[in-house]
Amino acid sequence: MIDLRQLQALRAVHSEGSVTRAAKLLGWSQPTVDYHLRNLDGLVGAPLLQRSTRGSTLTPVGTLVLERAQEILVLSERTLHDARELSQMGQVGLRFGTFPTAAARLLPSIVSQVNDLGIDIDAVLEEVAPLVTRVNQRQLDAALVYSVPGYELPFRNEIVTTEVLQDPLMLALPEGHELASRSSIDIPTLLTLHEEPWLLGATEDDPMDAVVVDAFARAGYTLNVGIRTDDFQVMLGMIAARMVIGLVAKLASGPSHPGVVLRPIEDPSFARSVLLVAPGEGTSRQPSTAVRQLAVAIRNAVAATQNPG
Repeated sequence: MIDLRQLQALRAVHSEGSVTRAAKLLGWSQPTVDYHLRNLDGLVGAPLLQRSTRGSTLTPVGTLVLERAQEILVLSERTLHDARELSQMGQVGLRFGTFPTAAARLLPSIVSQVNDLGIDIDAVLEEVAPLVTRVNQRQLDAALVYSVPGYELPFRNEIVTTEVLQDPLMLALPEGHELASRSSIDIPTLLTLHEEPWLLGATEDDPMDAVVVDAFARAGYTLNVGIRTDDFQVMLGMIAARMVIGLVAKLASGPSHPGVVLRPIEDPSFARSVLLVAPGEGTSRQPSTAVRQLAVAIRNAVAATQNPG
């Protein structure tokens, strides 16, 4: 098994150009550096360094090993740093914003997980646009938002984004609709719905709505907006009553909705990217340890919804 000291020795020799200078950088003796490099050569089964009187350079195999070594060492160093910081930080409060459908499906699990780590969540439920503003103004420590391909959210440069889920958008139709019997909907078929009344979000700049509005616009149609609401239950009720049709994100949908059928759309642009966003800290522009633990909790919560039981 690879010893991290072997990788540290290889990285130092590459950085310094010789075993002697690598030993000085690491604070080790030269025989110690040689010992770890020889053991690494033995594990790989090939020399990793080309040595000469002018110094040491990596062989092609050594270059490959160093590329992986950089990733391993950065991850191990970050793990140690995060573990130390987490053990020392005590009880921490996080101002966390999220859009309502994510809160309904994910927030209880997220809060339970991070509470066990000594992180208290002060949750704010809002739509995407105000969440973006709050994060940019540092009124929130982190937020869960969503975007779609081609529609970038206006974050400031210091805001770090981490994707936690690719969430497909489904076409929501009333039972008995002529397309309800289909297993999926392609774009030409979707465009045949240009005269039907659609339900969109309450705010006109919702990125999820922009996907379908622009798809119709490219085909020369103006979407017939029947009503706007962000209330998921109102949306389902109106679709079941055959008053409108609309888009529903898979994350928001449960196992069944009386009177409503959901059909996937055969186009990769009909998916939203769910993002954890937070200000970066220090020269590395990494989110805080507490926010990184929050990201882990969100991924765990997402996995639980996708693999229930």
